[in-house]
Formats: sequence, structure tokens, C-alpha cells
Amino acid sequence: MYLLILGGTADGRQLAETLHRQGLPIIYSVAGLVRVPTVKCGIVSGGFSQFGGLLEYVKQQNITAILDATHPYAEKMSAAAVAAAKVHCIPCWRFYREAWKKSPGDRWHLFSEWEGLIAAVQNKKRLFVTVGQVNATQLEELSYQRELVVLRTAVEPKIALASNVEWIKAIGPFTEREELALMQKYNIDALLSKNSGGDSTVAELDAARKLNCSVYMLERPVLEPAEIVFSDKKICEQFVLKHFCHTKM
Repeated sequence: MYLLILGGTADGRQLAETLHRQGLPIIYSVAGLVRVPTVKCGIVSGGFSQFGGLLEYVKQQNITAILDATHPYAEKMSAAAVAAAKVHCIPCWRFYREAWKKSPGDRWHLFSEWEGLIAAVQNKKRLFVTVGQVNATQLEELSYQRELVVLRTAVEPKIALASNVEWIKAIGPFTEREELALMQKYNIDALLSKNSGGDSTVAELDAARKLNCSVYMLERPVLEPAEIVFSDKKICEQFVLKHFCHTKM
């Protein structure tokens, strides 16, 4: 019997490390697009299509519980986890880190869809884009009649970049000092972000606040309901440990 942790986040890696040290049989899953973590438990990298899909993998590996610790915007993976758990009659829990909260001085504009966000920034000339991977259509919309688009991602874009798009490869955590320097260097007048939560990239919001820069933020998607949702890692760890202890009994 194994606990499958769907990760690719710092939270997922920390949960895998802690629970493995406690003696739990862990398999930690990452997409492997950025890097494969050096955790001591079992790791599956590259997704589940190589095994015939998540549903088949759960059966093959005798998975008895799933802990979804993916990014808050990993809508498809979260839905697949819930669906697989239901078919195999096993629990699917979720670690869902808390969203960022607006602070005094923030100039946030929130959008549930990309189209609304793009329409709202049509008069902005120099964008700092940290929403992750974008497709060709989205990048064309971003760069059209724009002075500059600074696109920061952890993985190199698979699409051609217009002459007014500068790509920066970087992985957090970032400091406020670094973010201030970057935004001032490029004279950014709008930050395009997602409400990822956590400490790794929150400095971009702190920098935008200090520079009185507008933030155009995609809100979190509504995920398929998991059996239990945790926002505190300690509580999550204690619950999982207790569950597996009782299961062994």
C-alpha cells in the first residue's frame, strides 16, 4: 500500500520528505518539466500516460490514498486525482495553500478569464508576465502593439517570441529587492500574475505595491472537491499519519 503525493510544488516536496521520514510508503509524482526533486522516497516523473493513465497507475502500484499537493491552478491534474480515487474507492485529500490577501496600497484587478485580463491591459505598454506558460495566441495578444513584454517562466517557451518579448528563465523564491530591481530596470507599468499563494513569488506583489504598479491577477479555478482539504502542512501530516496508522491496524 502506498500514498501517492501529486506534487511539483515546494509544499508537495516537503510533505513527501516529512511523511517518508515518518516511515510511510510514499510515491511522489512530478511532471519533471523543471527538475526532478532529490527526495528519498519513490519518484515518478513525466506524468502517468506512460503507465496508461493515472487510473491504471493507481491500480498497478497498489495506491491506497492520494494527496493532491499540486499547484492551485493544476485544474486537470486535480480533477484526474479525484476521479481516480472515486473509481478505486480510495480517499483523495488535497493540500491547498492559502491564497494571497490584498494589502493596503495594492492595486489589484481580478479576472476569472484570460480574455478579460487582456482587455484590461490594452493601454499598458510594458508588462511583467508571471502567469506561467502561455500559448501562441496568448503571447500574440500580450505583445500586440506593446513596447515590451517581460515573460518569466521556469521552462523555456515552446513558441516563437516576438521581438518585443524578453524571456527570463527563473525559479523562485524571489526577494523583494530582486523584484524591485527587475521591475525598475524594465520600467514595468503592469504585472500579470496568478494568485499562487505561498512565499516563493509573493515578493513580486510587494514590489508592485512599493512601485504603485497595477497588478492584473487571474483568480484561482474552482477545483473538483476532494474528500478533505488542508491549508496547514502540520495538520495535513498529522492526519495522513493517523490514517495510515489506523489502516495498518
